[in-house]
Amino acid sequence: MSEHTSTPESPAAGWRLQLGVALFVLSIVLPLAGVPVVASLGLSVGITGTVSGALLVGAEVLGIVAIAVMGKSGYVYLKNCVFGFLKRAGPPMEVSRRRYTLGLVMFCVPILFSWVSPYASSWIPVVTTHPLPFAIGGDFLLLTSLFILGGDFWDKVRALFVRDAKAQFPSPTSNVTAPETRG
Repeated sequence: MSEHTSTPESPAAGWRLQLGVALFVLSIVLPLAGVPVVASLGLSVGITGTVSGALLVGAEVLGIVAIAVMGKSGYVYLKNCVFGFLKRAGPPMEVSRRRYTLGLVMFCVPILFSWVSPYASSWIPVVTTHPLPFAIGGDFLLLTSLFILGGDFWDKVRALFVRDAKAQFPSPTSNVTAPETRG
């Protein structure tokens, strides 16, 4: 016999949680939909900037109100739902050498391209005339590479920001494998 209780991990799906989630979604949609609509109205630059700024600040306040309405248990539940899904869908800890090499290439290409493109714009004029597709493609490639590189790479990146972290390189003998025989 299982008894359902309202805990921080699984609060009762009452009106507070539903209203909080609706307000939270609205706080995300409001600037994404509202700012382009305001910009397309043809208002003066000052009015457009003021209204867009008010929408962004309002969205932040609405997000805080959403958390207050949900309460701590609702916020923890929502956070566990979102980040629990990301943990399940996240990269594996260890990846093969081929996958790691591919991920490093995918990681380095957009960084090098963004570094070189201002200097090479005379050779590749389409970059200066249509920069948005290149920016979106580079961002997509960079984010995808982080999932291809695996969890060990995330630890390496994290170590950059930890002052006392030390690099530990594998010994050369650990990479030597026995030759394969085919029969």
